Amino acid sequence: MAQAEAQLKSAQAQDTKLGILRAQYEHAISVLIGQPASTFSLRPTALAGNPPAIPVGIPSELLERRPDIAAAERSVAQANAEIGVAKAAYFPTILLSASGGYGNSSAANWFTWPSRFWSVGPSLAETVFDAGLRKATVQQYRATYDQTVANYQQTVLTAFQQVEDNLASLRILSQDIDQQDAAVQAATRNLQEADVRYKAGLDPYLNVITAQTALLTDQQAAVNFRMQQMVASVQLIKALGGGWDSAQIPSEKEVGSKTPAGSSAQR
Repeated sequence: MAQAEAQLKSAQAQDTKLGILRAQYEHAISVLIGQPASTFSLRPTALAGNPPAIPVGIPSELLERRPDIAAAERSVAQANAEIGVAKAAYFPTILLSASGGYGNSSAANWFTWPSRFWSVGPSLAETVFDAGLRKATVQQYRATYDQTVANYQQTVLTAFQQVEDNLASLRILSQDIDQQDAAVQAATRNLQEADVRYKAGLDPYLNVITAQTALLTDQQAAVNFRMQQMVASVQLIKALGGGWDSAQIPSEKEVGSKTPAGSSAQR
């Protein structure tokens, strides 16, 4: 009787702990939908149904909808455009005017080239002789461009990793669930047999307690596997940028309208 009571109290304590966790998840959902936690509630129901079925082939173009990939791609386009801006600094806008003359007071030297001056001279000289400033600026923007390209590649690789991780999790968890369900069925039969033998006076009640503990452990593991399966499904949808519906892939026209003309020519 003491062992049975200890088993009962332990199960009740676990149930209370799950109640705290459920309340925290409920509050998190209320924040996501923009409601105060005190005014939102979900009625407890049994876990039913399976996550949505995943198609055999998932197009990689779905990842283009991810905000991090789109932001990284725009950063590459911006860095590419900045290279063109830096190159354009080699060709300054010069205002040609009619001012000009000779810088020598001697009439005999008026027609020699060193004596002549024009208003365009100083600005042109500053452009040609800038101590390598514009060249260094172009190199700086090219280095920034290379960095953004590397960041973009890393972002895409991370996205593919997240998709593959969750696909593998769903595939393996489906096997775990089938195996754990079989373990629950076996533990249920074991408990039924232990109860029959106890009532027939063949075994002590200790065998029933042991069978109950084994069944409870297997049931908890089965629920945990299903919870992990649901979480992996949500994470896969997130990794794909919102689902695996190919109709949500942006068209070539939509993608082209987001790319500035001539951006690929600067590099």
